[in-house]
Amino acid sequence: MNTQIQSIHFKADQKLKDYINIKIDKLDTFYDGIMDAQVFLKVVNTSAKENKTVEIKVNAKHNSFIQTETATTFEAAADIAIEALKVQVKRYKGKVVAH
Repeated sequence: MNTQIQSIHFKADQKLKDYINIKIDKLDTFYDGIMDAQVFLKVVNTSAKENKTVEIKVNAKHNSFIQTETATTFEAAADIAIEALKVQVKRYKGKVVAH
């Protein structure tokens, strides 16, 4: 799957990009109609500890799934977002198979 990772107003290291790629590639096990994914990494300037936002958009054959999460680290936010996407993809696959 083709994954594009964009870090907004900072430079993400390769270790973080590899981590996100590995996690997103696992979505293929739940639905093989996924074509590509776009990931946006942002640091929100607030006084709160949870200031790292990950937005993931996954494009499937006839649908797209979007999830945005905020946490203290990018890894934690990516994990939460990908778990939510996993639920969305499974639900969509169930609907597609039923029809």
